Amino acid sequence: MRTLQLEAEGLSALQEALAADLSESFAAALGILRGCRGRVIVTGMGKSGHVGVKVAATLASTGTPAYFVHPSEASHGDLGMITPDDAILVFSWSGETVELENILSYSRRFAVPLVAVTSNPLSTLAKAAEVVLALPRSKEACPHGLAPTTSTMMQLALGDSIAIALLESKGFTALDFGVLHPGGQLGAKLKFVDDLMHRAPNLPLAGADTVMSEAIVVMTEKALGCLGVVDQNGFLQGIITDGDLRRNMGNGLLDRRAADIMTPAPKTVTPDIMASAALEIINASAITALFVVEDGRPVGIVHIHDLLRAGVA
Repeated sequence: MRTLQLEAEGLSALQEALAADLSESFAAALGILRGCRGRVIVTGMGKSGHVGVKVAATLASTGTPAYFVHPSEASHGDLGMITPDDAILVFSWSGETVELENILSYSRRFAVPLVAVTSNPLSTLAKAAEVVLALPRSKEACPHGLAPTTSTMMQLALGDSIAIALLESKGFTALDFGVLHPGGQLGAKLKFVDDLMHRAPNLPLAGADTVMSEAIVVMTEKALGCLGVVDQNGFLQGIITDGDLRRNMGNGLLDRRAADIMTPAPKTVTPDIMASAALEIINASAITALFVVEDGRPVGIVHIHDLLRAGVA
């Protein structure tokens, strides 16, 4: 509890600073990072470096091209990864990290804009930077005051704030995110219904006047647990599910028309809706499948099993 309390206090102090003294510097930093024609080069040593790796990954996945350059490797050739079109984002709590010296010198020599994230606005790092994001000094959760804990939490939170602010300023959407993140559950949730739906000739469809003895054959052959009922112009009028069959069993079911059994005005989606949104509709309606329509005509069907197999749920 003590650790969480101290780290929470650090985040609160950062929030207050961003709303006050740090606001202008934050806006200036965003201007530099958003305006660079190349990539955001993130760097840092030790625990600050681990934070930098995560921040670089977050920037890259949210529409701001970025990568991490290790300060020690930079001194042995990786400075060649940095171009005048880039901007450098440096994390160092003390601002006096020796391993950063060559990156700082390189940025000055080739006029590469540099944003510093440090708790020491008078440090060597701060003096070399165009913009300094001075973090409020807060007590580390480590009882010895040595292990970076609260400080790294604050650095990470500020890095996330930068990434999200850049995302919003660029109008980066969930669709854009899906392009950069096609794998895993997030990628699955960002798929479209069009990516997962069954199409003709595998759609279970029958005319409104089709007798149920024939309609059940179609329903069974397609094996999706439902049947779409269309009018003579191909517009979807209703749906027949396994539940509808059970409810009408024994009432001369086989001789009745599909229009007599169907549930009218079924829930539908369009091909361009997100798969995650289709899943929400299925769950909220306690159904297992949705017909996909364009201009009122069925062009596909998406089943909950399709969504589960794709990892959407």
